[in-house]
Amino acid sequence: MKIGSSQVQHGPASDRVYLMKLDDADMPGIVDRLDELASEMGYTKIFAKIPAAALPWFRTGGFVTEAYVPRMYRGESAGCFMSRYLAKDRAVPGNEKLICDVLDVAEDKACSPLAPAVDCSEVRRMGPEDAEKMAEVYAAVFESYPFPITDPGFIRESMEDDVAFYGVMSERGIEALASAEKDPSWLCAEMTDFATLPGNRGKGLAGKLLARMESDLAEEGYCTAYTIARAWSFGMNAVFARAGYRHAGVLPNNTQIGGTLESMNVWHKQISAR
Repeated sequence: MKIGSSQVQHGPASDRVYLMKLDDADMPGIVDRLDELASEMGYTKIFAKIPAAALPWFRTGGFVTEAYVPRMYRGESAGCFMSRYLAKDRAVPGNEKLICDVLDVAEDKACSPLAPAVDCSEVRRMGPEDAEKMAEVYAAVFESYPFPITDPGFIRESMEDDVAFYGVMSERGIEALASAEKDPSWLCAEMTDFATLPGNRGKGLAGKLLARMESDLAEEGYCTAYTIARAWSFGMNAVFARAGYRHAGVLPNNTQIGGTLESMNVWHKQISAR
């Protein structure tokens, strides 16, 4: 949905309002409008991805900065992930020890980075004709997901809207998937929608997908890649750490995925310079 010209997503599954794309023309009034929407729907969290220049208005509106990504905006200035909680207990991450353990392991993995040239020969860009099979893979991997990724129609619409999907292929078909959700105005991209079929895990397929997506994005002139990864996942956080991403912060109880509300880690990497 739109509030003014800004893109917003909300729903009971993640029990939140998510400001995905802020239009400068909506400042500063959108801060109050997000609050009104959350109060009307009874949500317990408002989550906003904004340029650092808008930070003072959100801070005044009761938001706190949970992750800070340098050079996220056109490779020049930072982007901020900010939240405001309408229920105090939601601001406290569940299982904080596990989150710390995951980050400790990821930090160790960063000391053994991926080979400079990852073999991406099995990876290809997916097209609309692949949507049915892709939806089946996502349905097999995720019990629930914050977006309707198991709907082939949604996948096709996403492809028309600056989301580039990639797959690791074999003679059996799709083995793993991921996507780069591109923001041409900010020249950054979210590396997301990673899904590896059971039986293929631990084979480095996510690393291959990530390397291929980074390469294509850099050729297209994108400057910064980032991800919002499940904070309890040893595997995904290690993939990003080994690929040279830096940890930017934790988003407590942010996303309903895999059947429960989970905290998320933000990681970032500069993939090219302007």
